[in-house]
Formats: sequence, structure tokens, C-alpha cells
Amino acid sequence: MPLPTSTYRLQLRGDAFTLADASDVVEYLHDLGVTHLYLSPILTATDGSTHGYDVTDTGTVSAALGGRDALTQLHSRAAELGMGIIVDIVPNHVGVEDPRQNAWWWDVLRRGRDSEYSTYFDIDFGADNGVDGKIAIPVLGSASDVGELTIDRSEDEPLLAFYEHRFPIADGTDGEDAQAVHDRQSYRLVSWSDGLIGYRRFFSVNGLAGIRQEDLDVFTDSHRQVASWIEDGLIDGLRVDHPDGLADPAGYLTELRGLLGPDRWLVIEKILADGEPLDESLPVDGTTGYDALAAVGGVFVDPEGVHALTALSQVRSGIAFDAETLHETELELKTAVARGDLSPEVRRLARAVVRESGTTVDLESVIDAIVAVVAAVPVYRTDYAPLAGVLPGVIAEIGDEHPELTDGLGALTTALIGGAESPVRFDQVCGAVTAKGVEDCLFYRANRLISLQEVGGDPSRFGCSAAFFHLTNADRAKRWPAAMTTLSTHDTKRGEDVRARIGVLSQTPELWARSIADWEEATPSPDGTTGMFLWQNLFGVWPVDGVITSTLRERVHAYAEKAIREAALRTTWTAPDEEFETAVHSWLDAIFDGPVARSMTMLVENLAPHGHSDALGQKLLNLAGPGIPDVYQGTELWEDSLVDPDNRRPVDYSVRRSMLAASNTGTPSLATGAAKLAVVRSALHVRRERPESFVGGTYAPIVADGSAAEHLLGFARGPVPGIADVIALATRLSLGVSERGWGETTVTLPDGRWRDRITDTEHTGTVSVAEVFASLPVALLVRDNEEAVAQ
Repeated sequence: MPLPTSTYRLQLRGDAFTLADASDVVEYLHDLGVTHLYLSPILTATDGSTHGYDVTDTGTVSAALGGRDALTQLHSRAAELGMGIIVDIVPNHVGVEDPRQNAWWWDVLRRGRDSEYSTYFDIDFGADNGVDGKIAIPVLGSASDVGELTIDRSEDEPLLAFYEHRFPIADGTDGEDAQAVHDRQSYRLVSWSDGLIGYRRFFSVNGLAGIRQEDLDVFTDSHRQVASWIEDGLIDGLRVDHPDGLADPAGYLTELRGLLGPDRWLVIEKILADGEPLDESLPVDGTTGYDALAAVGGVFVDPEGVHALTALSQVRSGIAFDAETLHETELELKTAVARGDLSPEVRRLARAVVRESGTTVDLESVIDAIVAVVAAVPVYRTDYAPLAGVLPGVIAEIGDEHPELTDGLGALTTALIGGAESPVRFDQVCGAVTAKGVEDCLFYRANRLISLQEVGGDPSRFGCSAAFFHLTNADRAKRWPAAMTTLSTHDTKRGEDVRARIGVLSQTPELWARSIADWEEATPSPDGTTGMFLWQNLFGVWPVDGVITSTLRERVHAYAEKAIREAALRTTWTAPDEEFETAVHSWLDAIFDGPVARSMTMLVENLAPHGHSDALGQKLLNLAGPGIPDVYQGTELWEDSLVDPDNRRPVDYSVRRSMLAASNTGTPSLATGAAKLAVVRSALHVRRERPESFVGGTYAPIVADGSAAEHLLGFARGPVPGIADVIALATRLSLGVSERGWGETTVTLPDGRWRDRITDTEHTGTVSVAEVFASLPVALLVRDNEEAVAQ
């Protein structure tokens, strides 16, 4: 079964883009050059779900998306054109926000330990769980709200009701007194602020309950539908969501690989820390590409801008957000998360440590030790083979720095070595603390250069050198040639083109600092840290023509509200500060409607061409580089998406069809979406024509000669060592080129005639870089030889 040469991510949703709609774009995607459709989760999810990660029935394809028949039809349509299907699956958790929609969860709430599904969920039935061994369900506003419970007898069966929430009543426990009925159930409704959670969650999301894939019966039952897709030949691979949340990721992936077979593609959403290797013993083809995103985006950031932007951050927000400050802030935020949102998980882990260590150490001492360790762990989880020395080092360092934690650390160490539950829960907590503390908080506070703040990214690394980029690519070509690579996903904080434009600020920090000074004087932000963060986002999405539509205004307001709540500096999700939030919204409107708007438009007009240059460069290098690239829906044209749900907006494919049909009529202008479309189409077609030069193919840097050599970034790909038949070239740090030009800079091509598949120009031998980039700041050169396959 052939691997994909490329994928195209489709965000399915019942109200906007179903499996039938996916069938309607198959021909367009084939013409674009895509070989595999990559579908967001398609199992039955919570009613009205716009993303599908809240699966409520693992045994059925979502009726809202069209059901199993629609999937079969999509497969048939794709197969007619030689295309395949990849599906995103969610093994870690299921949706329980409305218990009635999840038959497993409903039965557990009704029957408790006697339910056949009680072992499916990671439930805390311990007598010391704070609710006498019952399942704590956090839905009440306060403990006194238990007096607001009623019995709803409008359905086929009586239900316990708390406003819009409904819960089952066990047989023989009904009555007229709702509070007495509640006391007889296997669950206990508690306040969301009590810190009591009766089940493992996805991070801190109460509506997503973790399931126990380590139990083979659970794995088999929860994968019946997936197994049927494989048996019927409907899919060619899987993307696995958040495997780090599982008790045993490696064991789960081994079972999944056995189900999937040896040849189908399998990639995992494994978030790698900076410098962390992917465990080569895992039976997978690679990650979903955040590591590649960091390198491809980072190489377009100018390291010379670090000092000026660090100083600007210090002046405007009082925090430098340099490497040292970022590390300190990360430690503080992870500690706060472990003691706050994730304190139920930490306390459950601590109880296990006390039991399994066989010591009499105080529970609070163990909690203190756990919090210190999980906050300091630099990776999502420590139990992968290449990370064998990480945890001992962290515990040793904490022990040296905090002798008062000796007893708690000793108990933790003993339980991690000899316990069964403690090591599993420890690594599950580590990942959750990192996600909530770093990606969902720090990345909304740090404001030195926000384009560096992506999932799996490290903003303390201010971009990367060309040497780092090439070495990383060469390693991926060797070790993980079939890993997914990407620039945008449904989880990225900003779309790829927005990040590219913001990254240009690293090339002109003095201009940016002067602009911020002028804007803050004219329209001062309500908070320095918030202002520095949102100014960059505004610059990233600001239209070149300066026209602020009502839609854009609404999108920015929604984003800003999410951002300031995630940052949790002045307002939060659980305790919103209405006065501060109103001030932020008023400030944004003052920018849109006041004198700053004209100044912002002028700056965007000046720098947008360089943002476009970087956007095309990173797109080409991603599409032609090692791995299997994913094109996130809509990103074949310029796009200005921010974080979800903004990046899951429906895509207008009629515009894209029309542009693709007209795309062979000359070289497109850099400023138009047609330029990006031409790069995507050309690269995907070349990959499809010459797959052996990409997945498993060779990789070699291309180096220029001359005064502007550092501004050319490129590499060659080929089917075997010593033979290159595809070369990707991009302009790097284009502001310097615009000021000084390419001069006499040249690049020497391998023997043969090379045709640029984007502009249809031919080059041979040693050529002027200015000539290569005469029309666009990128080039995709293909050797005209006997190995070429007609397009």
C-alpha cells in the first residue's frame, strides 16, 4: 500500500462541511496535486460539535457528517482518482458533557462499579477520594447548589436535574426528595471549585473523560468501527490524537499497529520539546509535524533582532521574556497549574504515591514534591526510551535545591520505581501540566516575538540558523522520512501566513519599536503585556488595503477575549474581570476607528511583501522537504487565521477552483493568493510525479556564493545518493535583500537542464540568484532528464 506523497486536512462539521461536501472537493484536491484526504475525527460526537474531538459513540460514524454510507461514498470517489483517506482518531478521551449522549458514561453513572463499563473509564472510586468512593462530577456552582436539584419526570424515565444538566437515577432509588435521591446515587455532584474530580480528564476539561486503552477489552470495543474501516479498505492510515495522555502510549501504538497492519500510514500527535528525539522503537511513521513547523518557521526569523525585541518587551511589559525569564515564568505557571486546575489529578497521584511507597510521609509533603518535579520536567512525559535520564536528573536537582522536600521526594522515587499506578499517573500529569502551563498560558503572555509561540515550540530559541535547519532536515530524511510535516493545524495559535508576517519584525525591530511608541501614545493599551501581545496579532492579520470589515473586527475581538483569559494576568475563564475585558475591547475599537489604523496600514503595506516572501519560502521548503507534508484546509491561498475556533472557519472552495483553473496563465504576482497557489500546486505535483525523490529520498543543502549568499536557503532532493532531480530555493531575510540586492551572488546547479515548475523558466550551470528569483522569491527546479514523468 503506497504511502501518501501529501495530505490535505479537512475540518469536518455537521453544520458546514460534511463527508458529502468532502466528496465534492475531491476532484479539486486531485487537480491541486494532493494524494490523500486527511479527515478530522468522524466518529459520533457531542451534538453540534464543530471539531469532533468529543466523541460520544466510538462505534458509529457521525450521522451529522453523513454516516458510514457517506464515508464509503467518499472513499469510492477518492479511489476513482487514485487518492486515499487518512482519519484522525481520539483514543485518549470521550465526550461526557451531556451524559445522555454517551451510553457508556450514562451506564456508569447509573450503576457505578456494577456497570460493565466502569473499567472503561479511569475513575477514582477510592474511599479517600473526598466523596466516599463515589464519582465526583463537578457541575454545581457551590456546595449549597445541591438544594437546587429537582426530579425531571418529563422523559421516559425520571432524571436528576440541575438546571440544564440531567443525570440518571439508579433503579430503586427514586423518590420525591431530589437531594435524598442524589445521595443514593453512585455519583456525587460537587462544585467545580471544590477541586474534586472523579475521573481522569483531557487536561482540565471536565466534559472529556479519559478512557483506559491499556485494557485490551476497552481497546477492542473502542476500535470496532476503526477496525471495520481497515477490514473494508476504506482508509490508508491514521492520525492519533494526544497519545501522551494514555497510560501506556507505546503499548497502545503496538496494538494499533497490529490492527492497522504494517503498511498503512500511522502518525501521532506527539509534542516534542526542543531537542527531544522521537522514540525510534515506536511502531509509527512519525509525529504530526510540530517539530518540523518550528524549524521551517524559525529559519526565517532574524537572530539579529533578538536584543532589540527583548529590550522592547522589557520596556513595554516590564518583562524581558528572554531565555532566563521564559524558563522562570514557565516554572511558575506549571507550578500554579499543578496546584490549581490540575490539583485533583496531583492529589490522586499523591494518594497513590503514599500507598505504593509504603511510607508514613505526610500527603501534603508528597504533593509538594510532585508539584516541584512535574513543574521542572522539560518534556511531556519521561517514560520514552530516549529520555531515560531525564527524571533522575530532575529529582536530583530538586533534592539539592530544596532539602525540605527530601521525604516527599523519597516517597515519590520509591513509588515510581516499585509502584503500578504511580508511574502511570505521574507521566499523565506531566503532560497535562505542560500543556496547560505553557501552551495555554505562557504562550499567551510572552510577547517578545509571538510567531515563535506554537505547540511544541520554544520561544527562548530565537529562530534557528541555516545550519540547524539543514541538519534537522537531514536527520528527518534519514530517521523519519514518512513523518507528517505541517505549517498550520487546527491547534496552531496563528495561521502560517500570520506567523510569517509577524516574523518579519525580527528583521526590523527598531521600526517596530518606533511604531509601538507612536501607537501607545495615541491609543494606549490597558495593560503593557497585553498590549505588546495583541499589537503583534493585529499586525499579523491587518489587511493590506486597511479595510476593517465587521467580520474581521468580530474575529479579533473574540480572539482577544480568549487570549487575555488564557494569559490569566488580569482576567480568567472562571473569574472574568468585566472592567478589564471591556477596556481591552474598547481599546481595539479605538485602534480600528482611530488614527492608529492609518499608521498600521502604512506599516503593513511596507512589510507585507516580506511577509509574503517568507510565507512562500516556508511553504515551499515544507512541501519539498523531508517527510509527508500536510496542507491545512484553505492554506493554498493567503489566509489570516488565528487560534481555534477561528482556524476552523469554512473554506470557500469555489474561489479556489476558479483560481486553480486559471493558474497556468503566466507567473502570478507575489501579492496575490495565486502566487501561493502556484507554489502549492507545483510542489504537490512534483511530489506525486517523483515520490522516490521525497519519502526516503536524499537531502543535501544548496549553498550560494557571493555577498548575499546567506539570504538564499535551499536543498536538493533525489532518489539515490549522488543524484538530485529536485531543488527547492527560497529567499531568507528579504529585507536585507531589498536594501542591498543580490549583487553578484550565484548558485551552481548540478549538471543538467533545470526548469522552474512555478515560473516555467529554465536554468543550467552557475546562475545569478537575482535571475532565479526574478519573478518570485522562491523556485522549484526539476531536472529535465529521462527519469521525468509527464505531468
